[in-house]
Amino acid sequence: MTQTITVRSPYDGGVIGEIPAQTADDVDRAVGLAAAALRDRPLAQWQRAGILDRAAERLAARRDEFATIVAREAAKPIKTARVEVDRAVGTFRFAAAEARTLAGDVVPLDALNGGQGKLGFTLRVPIGVVGAIAPFNFPLNLVVHKVAPAIAAGCPVVLKPASQTPFSSLTLAAMLIDECGLPADYLHVVTGGGSTVGNALVDHPDVALITFTGSPEVGWSIRARAPRKRVGLELGNNAPLIIAADGDWAAAAAKVRLAGFSHAGQSCISTQRILVHRSLVQRFTDELVAQVATLRVGDPLDEATDVSQLISTAERDRVAGWVAEAAAAGGRVAAGGTVGDDGVLAPTIITDATPDMKVCREEVFGPVVAITAFDDLDEAFGLANDTKFGLQAAIFTADVSTALRAVQELDFGGVLVNEVPTWRADQQPYGGLRDSGNTREGPAYSVREMTELRMVVFSR
Repeated sequence: MTQTITVRSPYDGGVIGEIPAQTADDVDRAVGLAAAALRDRPLAQWQRAGILDRAAERLAARRDEFATIVAREAAKPIKTARVEVDRAVGTFRFAAAEARTLAGDVVPLDALNGGQGKLGFTLRVPIGVVGAIAPFNFPLNLVVHKVAPAIAAGCPVVLKPASQTPFSSLTLAAMLIDECGLPADYLHVVTGGGSTVGNALVDHPDVALITFTGSPEVGWSIRARAPRKRVGLELGNNAPLIIAADGDWAAAAAKVRLAGFSHAGQSCISTQRILVHRSLVQRFTDELVAQVATLRVGDPLDEATDVSQLISTAERDRVAGWVAEAAAAGGRVAAGGTVGDDGVLAPTIITDATPDMKVCREEVFGPVVAITAFDDLDEAFGLANDTKFGLQAAIFTADVSTALRAVQELDFGGVLVNEVPTWRADQQPYGGLRDSGNTREGPAYSVREMTELRMVVFSR
């Protein structure tokens, strides 16, 4: 008898459904079918583009259905879940554009004497079967960021969703196959634990590329485990936001209201470390406390809810422990820090934070921001860069020269000016440095990672 995993609502613990606890044999079967599909039934570029166009159309038409699935399994507030669906629609559309325009280059072989009479050009061919391992926090759009570029590249996918949030992936796969024309063996969803299904996918000799979003510890262990594969990692961060002496601190506070607490801070670019010029720190803190007081905490299916439960009680308790540790080390809890009757950790603001506190040094992945005062830009840039992460950072300033200095000196994959580090466009080259990963996502960039460059030479 096949074993199953019970999936429960993070908010109230109610049973959402059961999924199979699949095994390495299931992974092997899925990879074999996917490899055979690529070998025997390759998809032309026009077919890939058509599938992706239809996916965007169908997902937009089923917006509320998918948003409800995301809200239930991830405890993401329903209005935020709708935004995720809208973003996934856009991701499909950008991938469709890449499917139509994916091309190689002409190589000028006769630029040297030995190449006279030869024509050279490159083709982009599918790399092979893609193994995709997705996280719980964006269970639809981050899956689409893996599946859509793979389709655009002509690659079949074996997808392992997070066990906490499998239904977005299962429903998406059924839609792609049943309604959008994707051949069935071009997408297999395998459900189960990381130590079984995940490892089997990473280890399988017929998987050419692994795309993983999740924790640095797991990500880099995958990279070490699969040295002969192409492995793309999108990992963690403890996103810094600098508010310079001339920065619009009120606008920054209004943006942080959501950027620090949306989906309970469970985003790798959730605003976390807020570095404020000492002349502004009290005014900024007061304004942010007032902004956060307007957030509605509760049931993710309630249209009024802004912040709901973390993915598990264990994660909630971990985050609450980090808040208590910061308070014991001299930080002041200016808002939140408590768990409500419904078990939800309130949006939390810590002031007088120091770099050695976990809420500054590590990735909180919870509804917590930490405020630290600085005296000059040298100190601010030093504090921002003093991290093992490097995904996105931001600065608020009215001075162009300060902004340009930030762009040059902040050592992150993305630097935003007069915006929070939480902002992302799905078509941008998104990714980081150091423990934040080794790749750039966005359909135009992922699709090239999922192809091989083939050199072709004609001689007359």
